[in-house]
Amino acid sequence: MGDTPSERTVTINIDGHPHLGELVIPGNAQGMVLFAHGSGSSRLSPRNTYVANILHQGCVATLLFDLLTEAEDMYYETRFDIDLLTNRLLSATEWVSNQSYLQEFPIGYFGASTGAAAALMAAAILGENIRAVVSRGGRPDMAMDTLSRVKAPTLLIVGGYDETVLELNEQAYAKLECTRELKVVSGATHLFEEPGTLEQVAQLARDWFVIYLPS
Repeated sequence: MGDTPSERTVTINIDGHPHLGELVIPGNAQGMVLFAHGSGSSRLSPRNTYVANILHQGCVATLLFDLLTEAEDMYYETRFDIDLLTNRLLSATEWVSNQSYLQEFPIGYFGASTGAAAALMAAAILGENIRAVVSRGGRPDMAMDTLSRVKAPTLLIVGGYDETVLELNEQAYAKLECTRELKVVSGATHLFEEPGTLEQVAQLARDWFVIYLPS
């Protein structure tokens, strides 16, 4: 792709509705990571945007897109409909695969909270077509029945003070049969708002994708 970063807002038509996405392709990109945001969030999530910026430094392209429409996001039930979120992520993945300028990239997923469950379910469905998965403060337990089918190397990142979610991630980790790691960021709560903790998340994610994403 050359050395000049490319940034654009894209529209992905899913289920008859437009979903906006922020696509960034850094120079010499080695792969593409699709972000699946958590409940109540969007493509503009400041935490995911921060992580994406760090991935760009590792020559990883990113697509942050809205899993839900504005109307759908108003309802609690829709925000936690993992099957729906998974299908949206699968549709966005298909869109990436159909773009001639993106087809060369191996694909990975970065999921936060409920988006992590969707990322793991989609990875289980797509098998070796997904090269790597990273979960930030995720709920992989909401995809527990499919975890054994995930082929992609998977990194689970959890805050040390996020005790309930940490326990759920430990249970999910035991179910995964792929290459996997569970990283606990000490001193961090669920949203990694403490100084320096989100930076650790971003660096862990970048290193994981740099290792496992390229073909």
